[in-house]
Amino acid sequence: MIREYWHAIKDPELRTAWTVALAADALQLAAFPLFAEGGVSPLDSALDVAVAFVLIRLVGWHWAFLPSLIAEVLPGADLFPTWSAALLFVTRDRMHNAEPVTISAESGAVR
Repeated sequence: MIREYWHAIKDPELRTAWTVALAADALQLAAFPLFAEGGVSPLDSALDVAVAFVLIRLVGWHWAFLPSLIAEVLPGADLFPTWSAALLFVTRDRMHNAEPVTISAESGAVR
């Protein structure tokens, strides 16, 4: 399923955004001792601000990024992949909206 979703993304900006979000979430999970201080960790905060900036530059502003940024500041909440979840929400909508519209010749109805 993940492989099919990855291959369905044709836009290079979306692929880059996914790489950034997954890398940030993996870094926060794998390097947990470095970010153990939670909301007061300057490294964790710098990473989250940088990821938010990059994602907004790549895919544009979306309200789903705001709760992710707020959740990342809460101690322990960065154990959940919030950047990946927000980007899934944003790109899923774009993937469904990018499907071609087909018109049936018999009925003239748009599908």
